[in-house]
Amino acid sequence: MARELVVKVTCGVDAPERCNQGFTVAATAAASGVRVSLWLTGEAAWLAVPGRAVEVDLPLATPIADLLEAVLASGTVTVCAQCAARRSLTVEDLVDGARIAGAPVFVEEALRDGVQALIY
Repeated sequence: MARELVVKVTCGVDAPERCNQGFTVAATAAASGVRVSLWLTGEAAWLAVPGRAVEVDLPLATPIADLLEAVLASGTVTVCAQCAARRSLTVEDLVDGARIAGAPVFVEEALRDGVQALIY
């Protein structure tokens, strides 16, 4: 059975290094053929809105927009339902391919056999 990776990023422009690290791990795993599910919660929810990922500026790091695109190419990107609601975001506000889901879906994904979950 192939391993899977669930990455939850809880920060955005408020913590650019931690944010970029989570996106980098998710994109690297996806590029390596690992099945990846990237969850965006808290301030990271904004990064699934078109044009907002460029707001995370971190010198010498791959831009969040590029990392997000890499994950979307072969994995899933999910915005936390409560986080989206608090920011008045709907699925129509998000980049193509992103979805909104709640805690039950996160728990289901994180507890599957062969899954490693990381939180940034």
